[in-house]
Amino acid sequence: MSDSKPTRLDLVETDKGAQLAVLTIDSPPLNLFDRAMLDSLAADLAELSARPPRAVLLRAEGKVVSGGVDVKVFDGLSVEAGAELWRSLFERIIHPLEALPCPVVFAAHGLTLTAAFEIALACDIILAGSKAKFGLVETVVGLTPSMGGPQRLAERAGSGRARELVMTGDLYGAGELAEWGVVNAVHEDVDTAARALAARLADGPTRAHAATKRIVAAWRSGGVAHADSVTPEVSGDLFATADLRGAVRSFLEVGPGKATYTGQ
Repeated sequence: MSDSKPTRLDLVETDKGAQLAVLTIDSPPLNLFDRAMLDSLAADLAELSARPPRAVLLRAEGKVVSGGVDVKVFDGLSVEAGAELWRSLFERIIHPLEALPCPVVFAAHGLTLTAAFEIALACDIILAGSKAKFGLVETVVGLTPSMGGPQRLAERAGSGRARELVMTGDLYGAGELAEWGVVNAVHEDVDTAARALAARLADGPTRAHAATKRIVAAWRSGGVAHADSVTPEVSGDLFATADLRGAVRSFLEVGPGKATYTGQ
């Protein structure tokens, strides 16, 4: 980590030559989300949005993923300034993260609180270490999570579970959240597992993954009927991609599972 930047964005290639972005939070000792962290993360996401890779892995260095938000961020805010803070975080972090046209994997190896957990919930897939714990603990300062956590938690686990987790401010283990459907899988070596999954997704049909995200986003905003209404066009566009044409030919000529993809 440099002294001036609390996040690090590395572009690497998989064994098959696909570009994978690894976005790392690295601001010891607690990886707190202060203004510098939020600005740095927003800048990285702007770079990824401008030049999307074929997959993104979001991870952290250190003993914890994050101890949460630096409470100094909230000190003395007016009603207007508080509302503008949340609008800015949606516009600069949460919505750009969800809009990336590629799979996004979040790896949680340890304690993951408040903003870090809300960012995880905006990713496509959450993997956790067996000892990871998660919490939306904003009640300790009289606040409710306001970077989209409650609604995205409700989408994954149901509204009753979302209210429980937010209102109690308790910590929840990776295994319990996997049972709820919040965490996709639990691994002893989550960093290795997350890198392998992100590489696998990067090697896949990137345009098809983007289409999946668009269809699910349509369902989230308008239900099954809305998703049905956009699916023909979104999926139909895939027939113009080199990946679909090549994979169909590969299937017909040598059978399933042997196609290679370029993301085009």
